[in-house]
Amino acid sequence: MKFLDQAKVYIKSGSGGAGAVSFLREKFVEFGGPDGGNGGRGGDVIAECADGLNTLIDFRYQQHFRAGTGVHGMGKNRTGADGEDVVLRVPVGTQIFEEDQETLIADFTEVGQRIVLLKGGNGGFGNAYFKTSSNQAPRRANPGQEGVEKGIWLRLKLIADAGLVGQPNAGKSTFLSAVSAAKPKIADYPFTTLHPNLGVVRIGEREFVLADIPGLIEGASEGIGIGDRFLGHIERCGVLIHLIDGTNEDVAHTYDAVRYELAAYADVLADKPEIVVLNKVDALTPDELKAKVKALKKVSKGEIRLVSGATGQGVEQVLYDVLNVLDAEKAEKEQAERRKTEEKWTP
Repeated sequence: MKFLDQAKVYIKSGSGGAGAVSFLREKFVEFGGPDGGNGGRGGDVIAECADGLNTLIDFRYQQHFRAGTGVHGMGKNRTGADGEDVVLRVPVGTQIFEEDQETLIADFTEVGQRIVLLKGGNGGFGNAYFKTSSNQAPRRANPGQEGVEKGIWLRLKLIADAGLVGQPNAGKSTFLSAVSAAKPKIADYPFTTLHPNLGVVRIGEREFVLADIPGLIEGASEGIGIGDRFLGHIERCGVLIHLIDGTNEDVAHTYDAVRYELAAYADVLADKPEIVVLNKVDALTPDELKAKVKALKKVSKGEIRLVSGATGQGVEQVLYDVLNVLDAEKAEKEQAERRKTEEKWTP
């Protein structure tokens, strides 16, 4: 299945049906009054968060969605049927924006969430509605209300517990394949990964979802390389695993370059908890390793984990670190919610 994380679609709600002008025509009824029915309502355009989807590829092949028009009113006081609704099924993590790509309409985080994007037009009144004591035979009826049309943007942000970041060829895909059953493409050239990959990591009796995104290079925030468009997929992550290629000459500069791109994209990414990992340590001599760890500690001001995705060295420790950070965040959220409820409660 091809991956698509952004799509523009055009939606239009259904127009209401027109009211009918009709009079009762029946044997032995000399003055049959008005009996024109009202028109039916137009269909709504609805967005629904569906299970089993992980891409927006369906919206590449169909970009126009039109709800049904309401049926016109009829004689004998018959109201027209309502127009059929049209439902856009989107995966979990989808955000819907107005055409300006800035105004957020909806953010789907759970399966089953629904939102009405456009309401259908009201049906017009038939001439029976306009009957009064002074006008007992009205000959007018309302047309149905026109449907509304607009363009919207769908943007998918994958929901993962942890995210892998780093420059191209840092070993992110190798790490993902080593800790999960995911099978990302792995090769010895930059930008092997062209779209995000997800893997479920099982460690002990616990599990979490790990996201691997294409590599970041200097100037990604200005559109160089693949750019930073995939960084949105790790916005919802609880912790970032920052992988640095140990075979690089200047690991400190590599670290700073990726941190700069994260901060340039959004402050929320720069502020996320980070586990700094020096990868490919099996290819380094003890002296090189010592020097590179020292340089990394100086710029990151934190603990450096030593890992080899190919041999599996140090991988388990990183996974337990991820679980510890996720547990701490969960406990913090629960405590904040408890504080809120305690503040509201009054004897």
